[in-house]
Amino acid sequence: MPPTISTINPSQGPTTGGTTVTLTGTGMTGSTAVRFGSTNATSFTVNSASQITAVSPPRAAGAAAVIVVHPTGNSNSVTFTYVVATVPVVTSVAPSSGPTGGGTSVTLTGTGFTGATAVTFAGVPATSFVVNSSTQITAVTPAGSAGAAVVAVTTSGGTSAPDAFFFYAVAPVLNSAAPAQSPTAGGVVVTLTGSNLLNASAVRFGVTNATSFTVVSATQITATAPPGTGSSPITVITPGGTSNPVAFTYVNAPTLTALVPSSGPTSAGTVVTLIGTNLASASAVTFGAAAVPFTVVSDTQIAAVAPAGAAGPVTVTVTTSGGTSPGLTYTRVAAPGI
Repeated sequence: MPPTISTINPSQGPTTGGTTVTLTGTGMTGSTAVRFGSTNATSFTVNSASQITAVSPPRAAGAAAVIVVHPTGNSNSVTFTYVVATVPVVTSVAPSSGPTGGGTSVTLTGTGFTGATAVTFAGVPATSFVVNSSTQITAVTPAGSAGAAVVAVTTSGGTSAPDAFFFYAVAPVLNSAAPAQSPTAGGVVVTLTGSNLLNASAVRFGVTNATSFTVVSATQITATAPPGTGSSPITVITPGGTSNPVAFTYVNAPTLTALVPSSGPTSAGTVVTLIGTNLASASAVTFGAAAVPFTVVSDTQIAAVAPAGAAGPVTVTVTTSGGTSPGLTYTRVAAPGI
């Protein structure tokens, strides 16, 4: 029986020839020729009974019937279309930036991509590329040097002009975060310092995105901490990649369970021991509206000096990185009259 052809891929190529096509079908073993119209293929290889690869010969623009010649008879025909080869044009690259280590999948848009034989970034071949259509190619960037890289496509019609660019970005680096603690409810505005921070697309506290962030400069970002718990290192993501992490910790709110003593004279000087939890990062102790001297003894104990004040109750609170505690009452007692 004569061979049959079910598919040809690709189904078009330049008039200059040189396109390697794959013919799939049946009964191809022993084939003696592959013809494009009346012209034999430049070369062909019988890969199996169901597949032949052939190189298209030069031919005028238009459709050509492709057949396989066999001692038992010629196959049915499939159509290969010859097109006039034109110099490809790259009009856009998306995304237009990525890390110097390569590995970014980009989409090239333009014209004349059919039969592309190479895609290069600053002269370096793409790690891989696929011609999706005459107007679109997807390619994976190779490693490159920081800065702009000309993106070029080569076909039988030539190489595209140096009009399209991909920008290789250096990975961001973080040096510090201030403050480095927040209440579990979040909301603290943190200043991040480092380098290569422009075009940041995300700031993450652990695995959670910042509530909001602002890129101030290449060396500074301000970010609002989201709610969280425990250790949540901060990272910044830019086209250059993900930064190193810097330490950031969520601190539980302080609590007060007792004041010892809970009362004293109206004069200043009484040392009061505040007992509670999560007191280690205390930044202020207040008796009413008055901030007082204090010493953090441990995470559960603070020694503070009561200020002078009128007789009566006053609310005592502790403020830490985790927030301000609920208050306990300290009572000033007037000295007895004579």
